[in-house]
Amino acid sequence: MAYGINESIAFEPIGIAVLTVSDTRTEEDDTSGGLLRERIESAGHRVAAKAIVPDDAERIAGMVRDWAEDDEVAAIITTGGTGLTGRDVTVEAVRPLFAKEIDGFSVIFHQVSFESVGLSTLQSRACAGIVRKGDGSGGTFVFCLPGSTGACRDGWDKVIVAQLDSRHRPCNLVDILPRLGER
Repeated sequence: MAYGINESIAFEPIGIAVLTVSDTRTEEDDTSGGLLRERIESAGHRVAAKAIVPDDAERIAGMVRDWAEDDEVAAIITTGGTGLTGRDVTVEAVRPLFAKEIDGFSVIFHQVSFESVGLSTLQSRACAGIVRKGDGSGGTFVFCLPGSTGACRDGWDKVIVAQLDSRHRPCNLVDILPRLGER
C-alpha cells in the first residue's frame, strides 16, 4: 500500500475541539460547527469542546490558547473568519500562536476546494499549524477552515480526517503528537 488506511493498525481516538467564529451564528443554526461535530464523532474521535465566539481576534486567540493547554484536546478546528473582509480575523488571531505552520495543509485544502468551488477558493485563507503548550510540554494541531458548510465538509472529508487517523500510512499527525514538545 503506497498510502491510505492500514486496517491492521489500531485506531487511536483523539479529542478534537470545534470553534465556530461568527457574529451571527447560534447553537441552533451553526450548520458548519454541527457538521464538524457529526463528522468527528462518526470518525470515532471525541468532541472535547465546542464553542461559538464572535469575530474578535482576542476572543479567538484566547479560546485557542485555552484549549491548547487542555490535555484532552489534541486538535482544534476553527470554522469561519478566514475570508478577506475586515471582520475575517481568525487567521490574524491564530497564526501568531503557531510554533510551526503546516504549509501543506493550505495547498491541499485549496486543491480540494478548487474541485468544489473553482477559483472562488482564492477568497479563503485556510491554514493550519501547531500551538505549543505554555510550558513546552506538547502541542495541539489547529486547522482554520472557512465558515461555509461545503468548505468544512471538504476540509474534513478530503484532508483532515485522514491525517487524524492513526492508521493512515505512510504517516499521520496522530503518530507525532507525543513528539510535539521536543526541542
